[in-house]
Amino acid sequence: MQFQNINFVREQEMPLSYKGFDIGTRRVDFFVDDKIMVEIKAIINLEDVHLAQAMNCVEAYNLEIGLLINFGAKSLQFKRVHNNNPKAVRSNIESSNQENHKNQG
Repeated sequence: MQFQNINFVREQEMPLSYKGFDIGTRRVDFFVDDKIMVEIKAIINLEDVHLAQAMNCVEAYNLEIGLLINFGAKSLQFKRVHNNNPKAVRSNIESSNQENHKNQG
């Protein structure tokens, strides 16, 4: 992605909240262009549980789209994951990105 000049963050730690209360954090493998979550797997076959996990992440962070990619199968597997309840990207994701950029610089 660097060669293509695409903005991304690896292993983005993102806060989770429920009804306004912080309940922990979750690490996303890649966060691309401040709007696309990418989860990477290296398993024999993607299963429903992996898709559900990716869908939950997209919805938890109010993202519009995500990608689930598996390099462990005989051929590349990928799923495009949509948020069934799209909302504006939460401001804490942007502030988390700003914090990561500070730490990297």
